[in-house]
Amino acid sequence: MLKAFEFCLPTAAKAVPIGPDWIHEVKYDGYRLRVERQGKTVRLITKNGHNWTDRFPWIVQAALKNREQQFVIDGEAVVLGVDGVSDFNALHSRKHDDEVQLYAFDVLALGGEDLRQLPLSMRKTNLARLLRGRPDGMFVAPFEPGEIGTQLFGAAARMGLEGLVSKRRDRRYSAGRSKDWIKVKNRTHSAMMRVMDAHK
Repeated sequence: MLKAFEFCLPTAAKAVPIGPDWIHEVKYDGYRLRVERQGKTVRLITKNGHNWTDRFPWIVQAALKNREQQFVIDGEAVVLGVDGVSDFNALHSRKHDDEVQLYAFDVLALGGEDLRQLPLSMRKTNLARLLRGRPDGMFVAPFEPGEIGTQLFGAAARMGLEGLVSKRRDRRYSAGRSKDWIKVKNRTHSAMMRVMDAHK
């Protein structure tokens, strides 16, 4: 039996790390979600441990349509606007639950095997294989190599995105707050304003 899964949480930083050991993903503005499939059963678990399986039917259908019977995927539940940018207000409103998709960025288990000890680069390869030719509802998060992190952050900020998450490509998946995952937020993004409002 696989050990219980816990989320790896990024550490906040002011600057994007550079160098060949890092990869960078755009940070979508959504809800962190773990998709667990065991045979015909799918569970959607939030960062706070809530079961949201009934909330996002499109993600559940996508998981059930996969040929693989057992997997655990880490990702972000998002509503994408017509511009391809995540719309947190639409997500939060609960009026678009049937449009919510999973932006998948990691796979923790596959076919009964625990993949958390593997380096991120190998988990990414497994994730791409798992979701290849995928039905709508789940898509693989694109990522870029370390050398262009700073330029990518600038582009993400100009596009109005929330920021970047940079990850060590050679590290295992570890539970809890990790320095192997670094998040740098676009300080002009509405998510930043929500945080500041909450602390007033």
